[in-house]
Amino acid sequence: MSMSRRTVLAVAAGATAAAVPPADAAEASGNRSPASAVRALRAAADYAVEKLHAVAPGVTGFPVGTKFEKWTYSQNGDWVGGFWPGTLWMAYLHSGDDAFRTLALDSARKLAPRRHDTSTHDLGFLFYPSWVTAWRLTGDDSWRTGAIEAAESLIQRYNPRGRFIRAWGALNDPNNAGRVIMDTIMNLDLLAFAGQQTGDDKYLNIAVEHAKTAQRVFPRPDGSTPHVFDFDPETGAPIGPNTVQGYSPSSCWSRGQAWGVYGFTTMYRRTGDQGFLSTARKLADFAVGALSPDQIPVWDYKAPQAPYDIKDTSAGAVMACGLLDLSAATGRREYRQAALRILTALSETCLTRNSARAEAIVARCTRNRPAEDGIEVSLPYADYYLLEGILRVLRPRDVDRAIDLSAVRSDHAGHTLARTARP
Repeated sequence: MSMSRRTVLAVAAGATAAAVPPADAAEASGNRSPASAVRALRAAADYAVEKLHAVAPGVTGFPVGTKFEKWTYSQNGDWVGGFWPGTLWMAYLHSGDDAFRTLALDSARKLAPRRHDTSTHDLGFLFYPSWVTAWRLTGDDSWRTGAIEAAESLIQRYNPRGRFIRAWGALNDPNNAGRVIMDTIMNLDLLAFAGQQTGDDKYLNIAVEHAKTAQRVFPRPDGSTPHVFDFDPETGAPIGPNTVQGYSPSSCWSRGQAWGVYGFTTMYRRTGDQGFLSTARKLADFAVGALSPDQIPVWDYKAPQAPYDIKDTSAGAVMACGLLDLSAATGRREYRQAALRILTALSETCLTRNSARAEAIVARCTRNRPAEDGIEVSLPYADYYLLEGILRVLRPRDVDRAIDLSAVRSDHAGHTLARTARP
């Protein structure tokens, strides 16, 4: 790797995430008034808090999805373990209830053994909304230290020949050794955090190299993306697109597209690289253009039955967060307006309000359509990103405190200035 990118996280003053007054920020679609849009989002957040008050004390592990509307659990967190404590943190920010703070910390502690897990690329999903947020909101340095240890585990998966982070499989397993997936772009912020906290360039350098590889091989001319891209792990030579959760290698799995919008925008904020911002915009423009009038993504934008296929609300929640971030980074209100249309639609048409039995907040998620696994169920990341998105609108300064929405600024010498991110 070439250039030094020492601790290029962002400035405190003038950050693009500066709070926008909710009433001013809440434009929605059609003839709807800003005030009614705000009411819809606030009602959804209130409903989420009410649901979590009822359900959270009885949760016995890490929710991974629902079966007949009840959570099923993983005891080690699988790849989704960070979203449950993350959801509790969002509920804490919205409600101010210390019970959620206590539950979030108790849940996050159970992820401790995963700090040293080198068999997965999902350490950002596991440790950013749980441990990084815990440090930022409590100031307890044990959380910061653990998140850095997780980042150290993650960089063991970097392939310097292909300049990518391997998605799946143990380090000594030749299967899937050259497989890169769009989801990994979301795990890079853990590396940016570790680089900023330690002053060691290696973490952000690897994050940037992976993002540049993804930027080169995933986007198609129309802005759509495949789920998977394969490389020869020995030489690093590209093989071509593929899929696991999409309809085909030439289709566009909607949650993967949403990961890309969010992840490339985050990488722009962490580096100031305009190429990442351009890529985020290209992916966002395709995804927004592919939405049906109900504003809820289908599971794959290019599957044969699209746009009349089954839905994936988790893709909508993730994309709304990315679009809000993208609007802040570009100053383009159309991205914010698209995000608010999605959040309002989710809040009014896709919550579990009509079922006293339901334990989750968001309905109509689809985990893995090709595998017939989790078709229009509830998933923990939908709950998390819905709340994150709503609070980005209603409580942007609180969300910034939790996950750091700051943006890059360069000094006159062209060097990147860093914000010392403290709780």
